[in-house]
Amino acid sequence: MTLYGDKHPPADDRPTVLVTAVTWPDEPEAVTPPTATGGPDNGGRRPRRVRMLVATGVTGGVLAAVAGAGAWAYAGDVPRGTSVLGTELGGRSRGAADRELRAELDRRAAALAAPLRITVGERTAEIKPADVGLGVDVVATVAAAAEADAHPVSRLVGSRTVDPVVTIDTDRLDAALRTVLGDQVRPMTMPAITYQGTTPKVVRPKPGLAFDTQRSAEAVRTGWLAGTPVTVPLVESQPATTAEELDRLVGELAKPAVAAPVTLRTDRGSVRVPPAAIAKSLRFTADKAGKLTPAVDVKRLRAALGDSLNAIEVPPKDASMTIAGGRPKVTDGRAGQQLDTATLGRDLLAVLPKSDGREVTGELKPTPPELTAEKLAGLGIKERVSTFTTRFTGGMASSRSQNIATIAKEVDGTIVLPGKTFSLNGHTGERGYAQGYRDAPVILDGKLVPGVGGGTSQFTTTLFNATYYAGLEDVEHKPHSYWFDRYPAVIESTIFWPSLDFKFRNNTDHGLLIDTSYTSSSVTVSIWSTKIYDSVKTEYGPRRNITTPKVIHLEPGPSCIPSNGINGFAQDAFRVIKKGGVVVKREKFTWRYDAEPRYVCGPKPS
Repeated sequence: MTLYGDKHPPADDRPTVLVTAVTWPDEPEAVTPPTATGGPDNGGRRPRRVRMLVATGVTGGVLAAVAGAGAWAYAGDVPRGTSVLGTELGGRSRGAADRELRAELDRRAAALAAPLRITVGERTAEIKPADVGLGVDVVATVAAAAEADAHPVSRLVGSRTVDPVVTIDTDRLDAALRTVLGDQVRPMTMPAITYQGTTPKVVRPKPGLAFDTQRSAEAVRTGWLAGTPVTVPLVESQPATTAEELDRLVGELAKPAVAAPVTLRTDRGSVRVPPAAIAKSLRFTADKAGKLTPAVDVKRLRAALGDSLNAIEVPPKDASMTIAGGRPKVTDGRAGQQLDTATLGRDLLAVLPKSDGREVTGELKPTPPELTAEKLAGLGIKERVSTFTTRFTGGMASSRSQNIATIAKEVDGTIVLPGKTFSLNGHTGERGYAQGYRDAPVILDGKLVPGVGGGTSQFTTTLFNATYYAGLEDVEHKPHSYWFDRYPAVIESTIFWPSLDFKFRNNTDHGLLIDTSYTSSSVTVSIWSTKIYDSVKTEYGPRRNITTPKVIHLEPGPSCIPSNGINGFAQDAFRVIKKGGVVVKREKFTWRYDAEPRYVCGPKPS
């Protein structure tokens, strides 16, 4: 007999559990009690309690079976029926799946390590998987397997294959593929518009031929796992700006831009912007895709206009510092008025295509000084950290002495902010007659000859030593070819515009002031800041490889400067820096001096 529970109203279509009635072997046959009339109950059916027990027991058995199946299906972290590389990982914990997958990879180790045959364009080569970082990320693969379809039905009867997570070093793969590709690769020729004087010059765009990094990596991953040869697809890439668009830019902007000047009007007057200045500042820049975009480089425009901007602009003046009464004294700066560069570039670009109405209005905006008195006062410039003096002869009537005084005055009062690098050439610019320098002996091609700016090397050596004994970072310096006894050996520096420079970096957390002074026989440079070292001293090694000078006879005349000659030698100098009573830095400086010849103005005796 089949039961569907006790009672089911005809309209109730809820799902039911199909069970079969059973009897228990040691249960006595049920006796039906008489009814009120003395007869048996209708049909002799089992009592309701017995039927309830039967249904409940059977239902419990079925539910237990279902629960058991569910427990089986959900056993482990990885759903049953899940495989990777043909290896069943289903029903395992992540740790067990990890071990099983690694075992499978060990079995395939030889095949996975075999060279991979790759074709790029018309060339074929073999690449070792290890050379491009090919491998299986086991942890990531097991995680992907654990996250596979977990629907209850599919866990019971489904199966699924999870692809392994393959790693690859795309940079190393690119390098390997470029080696195979060789001269087949053809980079894009980017479009360009430049000016030769005021004439536009163009570079026409051309497509490039290369491989796509992501597509190449995917092809290599697939071929490596399958053990099949790989063909890397080559892709032709076109610059975003076409040849037709390039011609349009030339005709509509590049040519008319330099056809006539532009008038720049401001509240303080007007400035004429000539075609040459426009050509130097109008830039056509191509991005990585080859998209050409025009813009006015206002910084270049300002440089091209030069001193003409002085008629309408007032430059800001930084706060300054001097030493008065043995103490630093701050003098406040002042704000200036300068062109608003953000609007100027945009407005100028808008009128350049026009043949008339070539005018722009420039807005003068208040420009604060870069270095204010408040900022300067907070830089920690409070005490003299180092000082150095060198001496010279001839008095201030000497052209050489005058040059030393001129460069000393130019550098005096210079503030170097924390982390910034000071360049002596960059600070003074060219040192010529227009800047007040005079002819004096300089070393050129190994001998003393008259030259503008002679003597500035003595100031350079003095400044170098002041920064050296302040413990500041040496960035660039070059000792003289010959040693002069007015300078300390090795710890000295020459300078020559524009090829030889002296640079140092303020490698402290404080600002510093360069204070210079001179007399008729000496020049002194002092560094003011916050003292951070106990001492900075020099230890010398012995002179070695000493050479003696030759005697050279020169044609007499105003360009001939005689000299007595100086021995050459090599020597080491060590900068020893102490802080807190211990040596914190020991730096080695080494130089080899040539023997300066003894120059004689006159013929060699017969």
